[in-house]
Amino acid sequence: MNKVIVVAPHADDEIIGCGATIAKHISEGDDVYVIVATNAAIGAPELFSQDIIDLVRTEAINAHQFLGVKETFFLEFPAPALNAFPEYKISLEISKIFERIKPTHLYLPHAGDIHQDHKAIYRASLVAARPQGEHKIYNIYCYETLSETEWTPMQEKAFVPNHFVNVSNVFSKKIEAMKFFGSQIKEFPHSRSIDAFEALAMYRGSTIGVERAEAFVVERQIVL
Repeated sequence: MNKVIVVAPHADDEIIGCGATIAKHISEGDDVYVIVATNAAIGAPELFSQDIIDLVRTEAINAHQFLGVKETFFLEFPAPALNAFPEYKISLEISKIFERIKPTHLYLPHAGDIHQDHKAIYRASLVAARPQGEHKIYNIYCYETLSETEWTPMQEKAFVPNHFVNVSNVFSKKIEAMKFFGSQIKEFPHSRSIDAFEALAMYRGSTIGVERAEAFVVERQIVL
């Protein structure tokens, strides 16, 4: 049995980025944990009230329970202001969870995402996942988040996937999980829409000859 941790800068990134892969892991008997790293009511109270954050977190819990996520961790780092927050503090808190769970697989946002929070969480998580000591995380993958990854600035490293997961038989679970986020879903042609999620999965699937796929960039794989 594998132990899987998905780190999300904001609630719903985990479902958008790898919700079907989460469902696949769980269907195969793996334990999946989700870390939601930020609380925007702390970082930008003039934009996000605690009531709004509580709503989105409730939506996340419902989505995770539907999928069968074993545990969800909500951290309180100040989105959307992580570019001005000490990343070592983020790394320390994430490290505590890694030490407790001892994951075999780790899923992170892509380093080139346009949102600074995504970049900060990517970097802080990699620091926490350094292969030192007795426990090492053997598999680290970066997911693509529609409404973030497709807008990677030209000077950043583009998302070029080299790891694909066939999710044809579990993709419907991703869509159902995403529907719990009623406050976040948009209408097509917005990229944060059900139609866009379907289109991306079909496109990624077509590149490997299956009906639906999720794509990742390999950050690290350790073969024993």
